[in-house]
Amino acid sequence: MGKNLEITDKIEKYIEKFSYQLTPVQKEIIKYNDSLGDIKRMQIAVSQCHFLHLIIKTSKIKNALEIGTFTGLSALSIAIALPHDGKLIALDKNKETNKVATDFFKKANQDKKIETIIKPALDSINDLKKSNNKFGMIFIDADKENYKNYYDKSIELLNKEGLIIIDNVLWYGDVVDETKNDKFTIDMRNFNIHVHNDSRTEQIIIPLGDGLTVCRKL
Repeated sequence: MGKNLEITDKIEKYIEKFSYQLTPVQKEIIKYNDSLGDIKRMQIAVSQCHFLHLIIKTSKIKNALEIGTFTGLSALSIAIALPHDGKLIALDKNKETNKVATDFFKKANQDKKIETIIKPALDSINDLKKSNNKFGMIFIDADKENYKNYYDKSIELLNKEGLIIIDNVLWYGDVVDETKNDKFTIDMRNFNIHVHNDSRTEQIIIPLGDGLTVCRKL
């Protein structure tokens, strides 16, 4: 059996060099996040930006939902890949980071594609369900204790054969470390078991960034 290559920082930079290049505004968001200290870890990895871009293009996604926006890197990566008449609804409850994100969206001329909703995501998801909204892709990167709720409710909003993509499923590698039993690690282990046992989707975990689970609705 072939063995996966360990991705060092040097290899990661090589991959970035020979992958499609981020836009100036995407790079500006990354630079801004670098100034935020520890919370910059809430940003998705550059490899995940590339992955989202490609999966949206190849799957011809037109309508997308994001649960957890932070300062806008993932949302902008999604919006750029959407067609000119595509739409992304981005959910977050933090007014301050949302203001930062929307400023970046305008700077990148993608603000017409992105609708932001500022309130608890579960409330927003319930509102979207009542309005009969449907999406081709849903990206989940929010509070981990609600991942199961987000996932289950997202399936109801997803088109048949639509995609749910979930970030942080490897949780810095702690999900396989038996000495790690803090609440967040346990939540992620239980979430991964829940998704794995779900007959409504087929799933794969991809070791990009902190781990992405990609689910296809059956």
